[in-house]
Amino acid sequence: MSAETTQPSVVEMRGITVEFPGVRALDGVDLTLRRGEVHTLMGENGAGKSTLIKALTGVYTISAGTITVGGEERVLRSTADAQAAGISTVYQEVNLCTNLSVGENVMLGHEMRQGGRIDWKATHREAAAHLENLGVRIDTRSLLGTHSIALQQLVAISRAMVTEASVLVLDEPTSSLDRGEVEQLFAVVRDLRDRGVAILFVTHFLDQVYEISDRLTVLRNGKLVGEHLAADLPRGELISQMIGRELDELEAISRTSEREIDRDAVPVLRARGVGKKKVLEPVDLDVFDGEVVGIAGLLGSGRTELVRLLYGADRPDSGETEIRGAHARITTPRHAIDRRVAFSSEDRRAEGIVADLTVAENIVLGIQAKRGALRKISKAEQAAVVDDYISALGVRPANPNALVRNLSGGNQQKVLLARWLATAPQLIILDEPTRGIDVGAKADIQRKVAELSAQGLAVVFISSELEEVVRISQRIAVMRDRRKISELDSTDTTVDDLVAVIAQESPETTPSRQTPESAA
Repeated sequence: MSAETTQPSVVEMRGITVEFPGVRALDGVDLTLRRGEVHTLMGENGAGKSTLIKALTGVYTISAGTITVGGEERVLRSTADAQAAGISTVYQEVNLCTNLSVGENVMLGHEMRQGGRIDWKATHREAAAHLENLGVRIDTRSLLGTHSIALQQLVAISRAMVTEASVLVLDEPTSSLDRGEVEQLFAVVRDLRDRGVAILFVTHFLDQVYEISDRLTVLRNGKLVGEHLAADLPRGELISQMIGRELDELEAISRTSEREIDRDAVPVLRARGVGKKKVLEPVDLDVFDGEVVGIAGLLGSGRTELVRLLYGADRPDSGETEIRGAHARITTPRHAIDRRVAFSSEDRRAEGIVADLTVAENIVLGIQAKRGALRKISKAEQAAVVDDYISALGVRPANPNALVRNLSGGNQQKVLLARWLATAPQLIILDEPTRGIDVGAKADIQRKVAELSAQGLAVVFISSELEEVVRISQRIAVMRDRRKISELDSTDTTVDDLVAVIAQESPETTPSRQTPESAA
């Protein structure tokens, strides 16, 4: 679907394909950025957003397609090529030098010179003028590191605009900002838009999407789903386009939500007011024996932040946690493991598997860590445990001596699941356990989760696939914009119901978005 406009295009990307060894990250994607518009790029993890941005900014070389900037076809082989074409980028992690002054950061690489030397007085004067253009009045000689992240973002934007860029890419600029800081940033973004800058905006906060966007492009699995005027695309339809639909094979899995859970009993986990400033607003959550509690929400909603706080991977600064009715101070993963709470991270490569170890060594790693270095696992016990879980989870190849790095993503995930199950947890937290794996392995893992919960194991389950959450959960905690907004009984909840809850407009947000036409 295309969206008509009277605004002239500044950038046209046509048929963009980016390939890596064995992977097609983008497949024939189109993107048009227009003068005086905020164009938001939407999609879940793996959709291709970052790859498309890196193709536009010269970080990645495209395998096929064309990029036209200002009516001229360009070959962007580096970030310098992109900047020469008038494309500037401000990333989520502010790429500035906090040990330098504000003025030095704004003018870095563009200092004013006289007689072959930097004229610092003129440089700071020029920096102040650029900041003033964004409505920022600050001592340019002050150290950047003494200022807030929000102000550093504005300094980064000012630095990007020193070159009088016609295109500004903002990649997750609001991820570390509170509401007041977001409003300050958006005021600057609107001002730049009204001056004719084409702005490509990336965020996971749904309320912000509709507050600031004129146009949306949706990607899924490296392909273009559609381009829309923001005013013409309801929230529910946007979410549906982002998440897609599951394959029929997965529908055959029995829903565990049909089983009754004794919620009059003492919960395995009870969390009250668990949160962390600027990371997650305080959340309450109960998980009972044999229950799968799904955590649903879009990327950036606070799903992973919540479970990392519950597990102690990150330290909360508010709230209390009980394990089976007893107060539990869980501020490190060691505390969680001691209380038989296991956690499988969404980043299985960086925080899960040890690629250079064998399947067997990866599986017994959790048991050995729990026992300590002095209580070695015997070879006989190791063989029994490993053979049992390889068989139970259908790890392929069924070779305990195979290096984990040589296994497929689905089988790596099964090995990681086996590691934690071998520790005999009473609660297991699974963060995106089926992401990036084939449908057969996905079905295997879903069946195993259903089986484990039927045997009495308490499970917290995160997935960006809403069908998956509804299918295997008895109860669903719904997250959005770093807070829990609802809790649903999945017995009578459909995916459409869940989408409607996620998409409902926040009462705290009052959109103040002008179109370029109305602002003129």
